[in-house]
Amino acid sequence: MIGDFGEHLICNWLSRSGFEVAIVDHTGIDIVAYNPANKQRLGISVKARTRFPGTETSDVRLFPRGDSDREKLLDACVAFGCEPWLGVYVEATKGGNLYLASLRDFDSMYTAMAGRPCRAWRMTSRYTNAYSANANVCHVKISVDASNWRFAQARPRNARSANLFPH
Repeated sequence: MIGDFGEHLICNWLSRSGFEVAIVDHTGIDIVAYNPANKQRLGISVKARTRFPGTETSDVRLFPRGDSDREKLLDACVAFGCEPWLGVYVEATKGGNLYLASLRDFDSMYTAMAGRPCRAWRMTSRYTNAYSANANVCHVKISVDASNWRFAQARPRNARSANLFPH
């Protein structure tokens, strides 16, 4: 469910920025976006994660199956005539962060040891500050202020739903 939300959130922000967008759910890419102003076409692989308290700085694995996932992104972009891009949405208790960057820019900015391409979107403050300061990384920060929300705590298995809405 969080994956669908991340895809729709990226589509929303791209659409607000003048792009024509479509969720394609194709092997390797999730979204194709076209900018009519400059004829740019993006093939975006989206990773979305929910982070609970204490796990907010956990990395987001971009290519869980390694180089084969990366190749699927590149192959899909060739098939659709797109530039390969990465979309990452990480949601925590009080909000979320949406990042969008080209694979080329990501590779040139953030490489792993021995010069290999990085396979994870790092979420430590060192990296999130670097992403926010980098003009090549689009960033949207979302704040959540929930009030009068009764479902914050897990309900006991034997609780009746009627107890959730007292008269």
